[in-house]
Amino acid sequence: MEKYTYDYPRPSVTSDIAVLRLEAIPEILLVQRKDQPFKDMWALPGGFMEMEESLEEAARRELMEETGIKAGELIRFDTYDKPGRDPRGRTITQVFVMIWKEEMGTPEAGSDAANLKWFGLTELPELAFDHAFILADVIRMIKEGN
Repeated sequence: MEKYTYDYPRPSVTSDIAVLRLEAIPEILLVQRKDQPFKDMWALPGGFMEMEESLEEAARRELMEETGIKAGELIRFDTYDKPGRDPRGRTITQVFVMIWKEEMGTPEAGSDAANLKWFGLTELPELAFDHAFILADVIRMIKEGN
């Protein structure tokens, strides 16, 4: 097979997952980052896509690695691609939304997560990357019922 190379830079691709728990006040599962960038800050579970996997496969793998949760139905939510959203370089992310159910397992921090916690959508901490912007979109979707 012939190998192709290009002279222009290419972006990295990530998958992030907004894991919701539907309580009286809906909650979201966030992980506390163990490493830089944004060490000790809260973020959506997620990470870089590997070369041989789809965006959904990356989301499922990252969710399992960071929280121990076996993903159920993942709903493709939106794509975020603003330049500068990740200090490590040009990064595009596909965000998925998932409703957590008990049979998926109890979340436990793993790999590059220092901790994890459920937060009420009205009491979010300061978030890493552009995750506050992403969660504002998720909250708007919940309020509008779409």
